[in-house]
Amino acid sequence: MSDILKYFRQNRLPHIWCPGCGHGTATGALVRAIAKLKLDKNKVVVVSGIGCSSRAPGYLDFDTLHTTHGRALAFATGIKLSRPDLKVIVLTGDGDCTAIGGNHFIHAARRNIDITTIILNNNIYGMTSGQYSPMTPKGMLGTTAPYGNVERCFDLAKLAIAAGATYVGRATTYHATLLEDLIGKALINKGFSVVEAVDQCPTYMGRKNKLGTAVDMLNWLKDRAVNVKAAAVMAPEKLEGKFLVGELYNQPEPEFTAEYMAMAEQVRRKYDNFQGGVRECGQNSD
Repeated sequence: MSDILKYFRQNRLPHIWCPGCGHGTATGALVRAIAKLKLDKNKVVVVSGIGCSSRAPGYLDFDTLHTTHGRALAFATGIKLSRPDLKVIVLTGDGDCTAIGGNHFIHAARRNIDITTIILNNNIYGMTSGQYSPMTPKGMLGTTAPYGNVERCFDLAKLAIAAGATYVGRATTYHATLLEDLIGKALINKGFSVVEAVDQCPTYMGRKNKLGTAVDMLNWLKDRAVNVKAAAVMAPEKLEGKFLVGELYNQPEPEFTAEYMAMAEQVRRKYDNFQGGVRECGQNSD
């Protein structure tokens, strides 16, 4: 336990998340993954946007940055480009990342920049009183969908893969050990890594949709999650209404900052050679 506590700003605890919120479980999985990898605290930066999920960096004893709504990946990109040696982690929510921050998410994946993005997906806007988000399942209630959400949600993992992320995993807060394992693998990947942590919001998602207590919601997640390995041998009808968990994609590609720095070095050398040629011409003309 002492190995874990050193990663927290203990004077900021206890946290102010609602009782039963899954964000604490997901944050714990991140910290345990970092501890297992023995990452240097002084080489880790955690960035967040706005939302319940974005409170997490305030409790973590790293260099942290709490940014504007939807812009966590934009700030994180600047950090990684200026300091490629740092391990940059983004903690974001389903609303923060997939609504106002959706374009930043797509292009960070397209670039394959070495940022680990952990999306705490509780299927609703929790901090601002339960509006439905792009990840709220069709038919479910929210304060802005009092008669049920008529919009379809999308598969966040499939979006990440299609946009160019080189590591994608998904787990629920019920599957906390799997979540920790996936985050660890994402941190090792040299490229844009996404881990979707599907978690519970008993205060808004649970109450609005009569899903019961936090324990009931965890069981609800357990019953709907199917490991990708098991799904490979299951009949399609058995997967209706389910979602996959586990390592969904792992395909390394050249990383953005490494390629950018290599290009910058090529330009510098060409410039130096050009300047050397100019000086030689000047000397010869004398």
